[in-house]
Amino acid sequence: MIDQYFIELNFIWIGVAVVTFLALIVFKIRAPYGRHANDKWGKMIANHWGWFWMELPAFLLFPLITIFGPREKDLLTWILVGMWSLHYLNRTIIFPFRLRTRGKKMPLTIVFSALFFNGANGFLNGYWLGFLAPKDNAFSILTILGIVLFFSGMYINMGTDNRLIALRKQQGGYQIPRGWLFRYISCPNHFGEMAEWTGFAIAACSVPAWTFAIWTMCNLIPRAINHHDWYHETFEDYPKNRKAFLPKIW
Repeated sequence: MIDQYFIELNFIWIGVAVVTFLALIVFKIRAPYGRHANDKWGKMIANHWGWFWMELPAFLLFPLITIFGPREKDLLTWILVGMWSLHYLNRTIIFPFRLRTRGKKMPLTIVFSALFFNGANGFLNGYWLGFLAPKDNAFSILTILGIVLFFSGMYINMGTDNRLIALRKQQGGYQIPRGWLFRYISCPNHFGEMAEWTGFAIAACSVPAWTFAIWTMCNLIPRAINHHDWYHETFEDYPKNRKAFLPKIW
């Protein structure tokens, strides 16, 4: 019965993701952080500390709940914990303090909403792997493909971050990124992160992992479209044939 309630909770969380996606797309809401930051959403916090605090719950909850849960851990469990921890080590500790956004801030509203979002996803995935997942989590071709997709997405995500940070360092402020995957899409970082969590879901083969992958898409697809539109609004010479996050499609 507990398992049934847990699965139902995941489906409810997916429903919230879909509603959020539709609201962001239909009403063209631009979450006020990064290049879209403004003070209309209330009190602000320094950009790098905002990133740190809002990513921290996922960084801590998933591995802790998984490790201290009573379920016997197998090799795949440890690999999934390693994949998750590697991603959030970068997002929580490394990435925020590499940003070239001195003096930039984000609303506390965004920080607290992201705290809840990351806490929920960390809990759901950690509770599954720490308490409920079947013991026969054997490797398969899909497991290997999922792991490869995850690390491919991480390479794209981190590679994009490195290029954007270097571009701001060289020229100051936001510029038109060129070359590499930017020849095809405006947001390779969002494409890479969606690939990461799709790969994680394939490898984990669990409802919570797919819940998180769906949430990632529902959050980052509107974000990528907003970035794409912002580039066109800001730079008259922005490449017309460049798509938002899927080459030649969207």
